[in-house]
Amino acid sequence: MRVTKVANAPVSFGVFELSDAPPPLSPDEMVRALSDAGYEGIDSGPIGYLGTGSELTDRLAGSGLLLAGGWVDLRYGDAEAYARGLPALEAALDVFAAAPPAPEGLGPRPTLACSGTPERFARPGGSVPGLPPSEWPAYAARVQEAANRCRDRGFEPAFHHHLGTYVETPEDVERLLELTDVQLCLDTGHLLLAGGDPVAALRAWAGRVGHVHIKDGDTKILAQALSDGADLRELMGRGGFAPLGEGELDLPAVVRTLDEIGYAGWIVIEQDTLPGRRTVDSNIADQAANRRKLEELGL
Repeated sequence: MRVTKVANAPVSFGVFELSDAPPPLSPDEMVRALSDAGYEGIDSGPIGYLGTGSELTDRLAGSGLLLAGGWVDLRYGDAEAYARGLPALEAALDVFAAAPPAPEGLGPRPTLACSGTPERFARPGGSVPGLPPSEWPAYAARVQEAANRCRDRGFEPAFHHHLGTYVETPEDVERLLELTDVQLCLDTGHLLLAGGDPVAALRAWAGRVGHVHIKDGDTKILAQALSDGADLRELMGRGGFAPLGEGELDLPAVVRTLDEIGYAGWIVIEQDTLPGRRTVDSNIADQAANRRKLEELGL
């Protein structure tokens, strides 16, 4: 039986780093807002934001939310920096291991991603050349090693393509899938703004899609940001990732296609924004509206 549940994430409220102080919502306020909006799960946000160990377990159990997964980025393009980052991966897996028990297929998914590269971060959207062909094998081998480390701990990871990184464009994703066996966290907004077609990608990569982030994107805002010399962070602050239905994502087609390919697992709604750019009340209202839009489409 296909089981799909819908989560949201702290990034929708501008929570990116633990150093962002004060956060727009406390962890308890965050889980309460998402639970009240009808979500069934939450992404961890910065590791430690929702707590660790029993603190995490008690907080989520009290809200009725499951832990859908969490973001772990490593510098796969730099062997020494990658090795220095591995303890953070292990620490994240410790946090996931402490999460409340979940139904089969709905345990937390480590979301592997590459740290941003300066050139692409400054010019997001696929216009800047990526990783040189000669460097792809070593890059992919490190991604594979990280994935295997997750599996050794009992977790099946998914790699998140992302604006501003070496895995940004559809061509970058194809290369990664070719060189590894890692599953893909398909993010509709990042793919859209990198020149991809999320619906076509879901069909083409159906056998490798293990996690889904649904967000909308506005290429007009992207074009203006690039014209102004704004980077990826400023793009997010300007609303490049719009509320569902206000950008260019064909959300009904995405939902239909997820059903057609038999996707089962977590769908995480995200609306990346920056701290302080929008009021807490407007963020809460947007995420409640985003949840209703998926409910209207049968999710």
